[in-house]
Amino acid sequence: MPPPPAHISMIDIPIVSHVLPSLEIIRELVARGHRVTYANDPAVADLITATGAEFVSCTSILPVADDNWPDDVIAIQNLFLDNAIQALPQLRAAYDEDRADLYLYDIGAYAARALAETQDRALLQLSPTFVAWKGYEQDVAAHLRELPGADAYHARFARWLSDCGASTTDVDAFSGPPARALALIPRAMQPHADQVDHAAITFVGPCFETSEDEQHWDRPADAENVLLISLGSAYTRQPEFYRRCLAAFGNLPGWHVVLQIGKHTDPRELGGIPPNVEVHPWIPQRAILAQADALITHAGMGGCGEGLRAGVPMIAVPQAAEQFINADRLVELGVARRIDTQDATAQNLRSALHDLVTAPEVTRRSAQLSVEARAEGGTTRAADLIENMLS
Repeated sequence: MPPPPAHISMIDIPIVSHVLPSLEIIRELVARGHRVTYANDPAVADLITATGAEFVSCTSILPVADDNWPDDVIAIQNLFLDNAIQALPQLRAAYDEDRADLYLYDIGAYAARALAETQDRALLQLSPTFVAWKGYEQDVAAHLRELPGADAYHARFARWLSDCGASTTDVDAFSGPPARALALIPRAMQPHADQVDHAAITFVGPCFETSEDEQHWDRPADAENVLLISLGSAYTRQPEFYRRCLAAFGNLPGWHVVLQIGKHTDPRELGGIPPNVEVHPWIPQRAILAQADALITHAGMGGCGEGLRAGVPMIAVPQAAEQFINADRLVELGVARRIDTQDATAQNLRSALHDLVTAPEVTRRSAQLSVEARAEGGTTRAADLIENMLS
């Protein structure tokens, strides 16, 4: 029997690549009769209300609007901590008199865990990227602790945890592996998957519409092959890279190219657009991938998951953060070539595309990983597991 309707809260940050992965889970929970509230910045309110969830305003100070992130890792960590410190009073004002039965939260929403702990409520992390493995502390976290400014950041985090009333006051335990999480990625993308605590972490794969005809794109009748080029939502100010793509694939016989350039690049910066190329600030990516023959991606986890699920070979051109790890993982899986931005010449891009689409083993592996990703359950399984926690 399904559980009775409950109040479920999702708490997130306004980075689109963190919001999109869980939206269909939220939509499904609403459809199942639960009252779902969703706390985030007003900048993403339209995305949230479209799911049927009740929007709860929680303003953010993250530099999302102008995409002006610092290069220094510790500076970025401090930004997320600053955001949590100012978000927690807003969340308390919204939820102290309207407590959720279960709090769902993004990996960057530290204030959500603090809130749930002060209220002694159930908590479940929804991770849009890979999760920590048993050796993560030694492999990654220990190196971050050695960076300049890390000790001061750690001390400031500890003071906040002590002051805000969280029951977990050890910083590494608070920001480290959660007690329970759903990883919204294909298990194939997880580094050291055999070292993940599967009693705590469940891989459900990318969570899309339960009815997959929600997005639509018309493939040109004369397109023998389709190439999609997308650097996601956060690293799209790359006019020189787009010009190289046009030089590589413009007028390439048999190929129709869809180029997404985001909202920060003016199409006029690209020069002349070849007749076989269509350029857009935003696209229905999954609808195009369902009909595409290859994808050029920045190797953000969302793009990797969509590419694997669609069974499309990829050229990975990582831009920042974990994208370099993701790009290498795609190569290890046998479905991609990695080309760093400085090496992404027209010749290298064209050669990589030819190598990918003419290799039978790449085709076989792409199809196999697509089957595996779809079998992980996606939206329906994620909603079932959330309801199990309510039970």
